[in-house]
Amino acid sequence: MTVLTPEILLTAYTHGIFPMAESQDDPELFWVDPERRGIFPLDDFHLSRSMRKFIRSNPFHVTVDTCFRKVMKACAEPAKDRENTWINRPILDLYTELHLQGNAHSVEVWRDDKMVGGLYGVSFGAVFCGESMFSRESNTSKLALAYLVARLNAGGFKLLDTQFLTDHLASMGAIEISREEYHRRLDQAVNLEADFYSLEGDASPDDIIQSITQTS
Repeated sequence: MTVLTPEILLTAYTHGIFPMAESQDDPELFWVDPERRGIFPLDDFHLSRSMRKFIRSNPFHVTVDTCFRKVMKACAEPAKDRENTWINRPILDLYTELHLQGNAHSVEVWRDDKMVGGLYGVSFGAVFCGESMFSRESNTSKLALAYLVARLNAGGFKLLDTQFLTDHLASMGAIEISREEYHRRLDQAVNLEADFYSLEGDASPDDIIQSITQTS
């Protein structure tokens, strides 16, 4: 049996394939290449007036890559619309290794010293594959997503993958495309260069909004 390594995992992503587990307690993984794929259009990301106002006035502090594994564990916790998770121990360990290698990132939302929202995903070329997000206070996952999109736009990313399209993601502007169209866009973006850290860590709310809307 082939042992799944971070290198094999990253290669799979470059071919449009990603792993999942049946449950948190299942040690096995299976590969997925959906017929329909969810993405966020980076050049036409919808930022509502209410979200712009929230970004400008929110009481939270947003960071990147300060506690990647903690974000993954938070994403694996039961939620109202998800009693179980596909994030098992092998996935937790593999993606942590990808993070240490510089190919996986997290966005964290804080109220004082408490993490109240966030997301994580895999990056390579000019592609970011969003894996999961969580929210412990209203709108904190949306805030993490907005800061991610601003960072991806600033860094020259071309594709933001959401794997599947859910009602929650659709409400934030995600769309669904065919497998063939996804692979076409992936092939175009995988060999391009992008910089996840091009956006300054102390970017102001107006900087975030400008980065999101300047390509729209």
